[in-house]
Amino acid sequence: MEVHNEVDGSGVPLAVLLKRELCNQKVEKPDILFGEASKSKKGEDFTLLVANCHRTPGEGPGDNAGGDDTISMFVIVDGHNGPAAAVYTRENLPNNVLAAIPPNLTSEEWTAALPRALVAGFVKTDKDFQTKAARSGTTVTFVIIDGWVVTVASVGDSRCILESAEGSVYFLSADHRLDVNEEEVERVTASGGEVGRINIAGGAGIGPLRCWPGGLCLSRSIGDTDVGEYIVPVPHVKQVKLSNAGGRLVIASDGVWDALHFQEALNYTRGLPAEAAANRIVKEAVSSKGLRDDTTCIVVDILPPEKLSPPLKRHGKGGIKALFRWRPSDELSEEQTDNGCFEPDVVEELYEEGSAMLAQRLNVNYPAGNMFKLHDCAVCQLEMKPGEGVSVHGNMPKHHSRVDPWGGPFLCSSCQVKKVAMEGRLHL
Repeated sequence: MEVHNEVDGSGVPLAVLLKRELCNQKVEKPDILFGEASKSKKGEDFTLLVANCHRTPGEGPGDNAGGDDTISMFVIVDGHNGPAAAVYTRENLPNNVLAAIPPNLTSEEWTAALPRALVAGFVKTDKDFQTKAARSGTTVTFVIIDGWVVTVASVGDSRCILESAEGSVYFLSADHRLDVNEEEVERVTASGGEVGRINIAGGAGIGPLRCWPGGLCLSRSIGDTDVGEYIVPVPHVKQVKLSNAGGRLVIASDGVWDALHFQEALNYTRGLPAEAAANRIVKEAVSSKGLRDDTTCIVVDILPPEKLSPPLKRHGKGGIKALFRWRPSDELSEEQTDNGCFEPDVVEELYEEGSAMLAQRLNVNYPAGNMFKLHDCAVCQLEMKPGEGVSVHGNMPKHHSRVDPWGGPFLCSSCQVKKVAMEGRLHL
């Protein structure tokens, strides 16, 4: 007897429809397991680890937090020229980010609003720190886990990498060292900074590329007011969605990455729970190069509910899935697409942007744009009267014909000065 697959009116086999339904079923929020380790030389590295935090600023962590109202938050700040900027950032940046997201959003709207809020929170923290008259600075790697969505904002040279359940590696942060980022060198020099190596008695330059005045090796940080406003706090932001197979995050300061290749660091974590993995990475980094710098690592496992060990890695199927711009459609086979189901390990890129220009970073197209209050400063959240705010597009070149110079978002006068300074136009 010949057997045929049942087909609905659209001509799609019933078996395929059932498979699609199974793939689209709502998956519970993951379990978050984490650990940290650190070896201190200068006392300028600090961390923040909160696995159960309310979305609303000021409410803080709590045992009663639950459901869609909670997120997880992991931060590494690596200070230089003293700890002041790192301490201030650790204490103020999280609330500044959360305060930039309006209340009463759905979970999906909140996730969509987060990248812009991270930019606003970083810039506000830097702007407020300037009033402290301290010359220190800090790198920041800020990770927010919202269900299966991971969002990473970074300035400086600490890094966050993701290893998926299958063993593929994704880079979720950017490196803002002048030595390795030609685009940032061009931006800094165009904004009025000078970039070069230390020159001794007219000889050849030695050491890494630095920005002068100040001699900072980084193009982005929070603080560093003595170097120049063109060293900006505007973060690179990347947002991805994991499959329900989960994955592992390794977040570490440059004390780790100066000593270990990322694949070495991941190999040292094999078969270890999060805290033991973090300790192993720090131990190997110090053993390799000695304790030359503060060396800090956070390991976070994002696991299917009730799975209490790191996901198994299927060796031979992993590898680097491009540095920044990979999308799942680049890797899916024709059969997977036809079946309407991703492979269990697919990591989907939702958002990525690294521009240092506030006009680009704060502008949000519909429908996300209507999530923000029209008359609040887009950076510091100051409530302004109609007509008081300055559009972020107000000084855009005339050839940007698609930009409305009278449209929002808007900045208060002091945040507008900050924006102009970061673009180098105060020095023209």
